[in-house]
Amino acid sequence: MQVTVTGRHMGVSEALKEYCEQKADRLPRFLDRIQLVEVVLDGKDGLHHAEVIVHSAGAPPFVATEQHQDAFAALDLLMDKIEEQLRRYKEKHRNRKHPPRGTGEVPTP
Repeated sequence: MQVTVTGRHMGVSEALKEYCEQKADRLPRFLDRIQLVEVVLDGKDGLHHAEVIVHSAGAPPFVATEQHQDAFAALDLLMDKIEEQLRRYKEKHRNRKHPPRGTGEVPTP
């Protein structure tokens, strides 16, 4: 999985880049086929806008945006949003035709 962090109208410190990468490394727990995570940070007028775009194989890109006065807080809120999107997508596309193994139950027609 590749993670790119870019900044618009602001410089991105190494600490902020590492924090973005650390947060993005948690995303494969929610969806296996993630190929690219793009994080765009924009600082203007004392507000920090954060946007994340998650590209995965076989799914449309997932996009979330958030703004906050603190860039780290904006990133935390943003990752909560994108994790929820990934969780809902995975739940929606789960194969429900077959019961989980090991339950010992026989489905009734």
